[in-house]
Amino acid sequence: MPTSAIDGKDAVAIQAATAGVAVCDRSLWGRIRVGDDERLRFLHNQSTNDFQKLKPGQGCDTVMVTSTARTIDLVSGYVLDDAVLLLVSPNRREFLLQWLDRYIFFADKVQLTDITDETASFSIIGPGSDAVVEKLGASAIVGQAYGNHITLDGGVIVAVGSGLASPGYTLILPVEQKQQVWQKIIELGAVELSDRAWDTLRILQGRPAPDAELTDDYNPLEVGLWQTISFNKGCYIGQETIARLNTYKGVKQYLWGIRLNAPAEVGDTITIGEEKVGKLTSYTETPDGYFGLGYIRSKAGGVGLKVQVGNVEGEIIEIPFVSHEYP
Repeated sequence: MPTSAIDGKDAVAIQAATAGVAVCDRSLWGRIRVGDDERLRFLHNQSTNDFQKLKPGQGCDTVMVTSTARTIDLVSGYVLDDAVLLLVSPNRREFLLQWLDRYIFFADKVQLTDITDETASFSIIGPGSDAVVEKLGASAIVGQAYGNHITLDGGVIVAVGSGLASPGYTLILPVEQKQQVWQKIIELGAVELSDRAWDTLRILQGRPAPDAELTDDYNPLEVGLWQTISFNKGCYIGQETIARLNTYKGVKQYLWGIRLNAPAEVGDTITIGEEKVGKLTSYTETPDGYFGLGYIRSKAGGVGLKVQVGNVEGEIIEIPFVSHEYP
């Protein structure tokens, strides 16, 4: 997923997301409503996190994985009184609808509805986000746990978590309210963050993306998405592989940030001397230089490691969205 150099407007928005407050329109992301009596059990069995312990008003991030624990998508789930709302990556919306539907059998009380076109979604990002949601009437959510959410008048859902490692909130709302709510957020001082600036931030922070870091080549432990995985919830798709990797500490490669001294290209081989140790999966240019994400063999080392990325020199650094510590 190559990213060109950001312009001045994007640089200002990224700075706002870091030190002030920014807002990103994520309406292109998919929104799937999972309804009926067995919705929590169903999602519990189809992904890595523990949905059955969640109550209405709570939520979590989870990873949809294949039967061999290869990553499909990083998904946010919000438990309502009568349904669960899933926020999924734009390029996984149709795939996940079909994939989840395959696991609904005749007697199952589960119903999937694509509500993407009738809803909108925003992320409010940065240390100034509390003040914005308070003025939107959602002060009750400030200070609550990640994934917790409330519903305001008009059906606007405000959830803790920006979608990035930065503090913030995610809003899901009826599409007819989109313009009005967006304008109010801008009037409250949030700076608009473009899709390109979002992608730059997600690379700098290490949020994995489908077709880049989330593919058939990697599992959630290699990505470092420990916070999305329950190790005591029982069986689910891919559970055996993930449990074995954890028990025997068998993770062979990790996702890291790579500070680069010159431009690089996604897919470049990462080497130490003559030895191939990984691959660059995402790349961006920032006002501060060149940066990428890549998988590095765990035996090669971690933070501070000097590597060659194609013909470019790089240094491995930590990225806040993921962790590589066994629990």
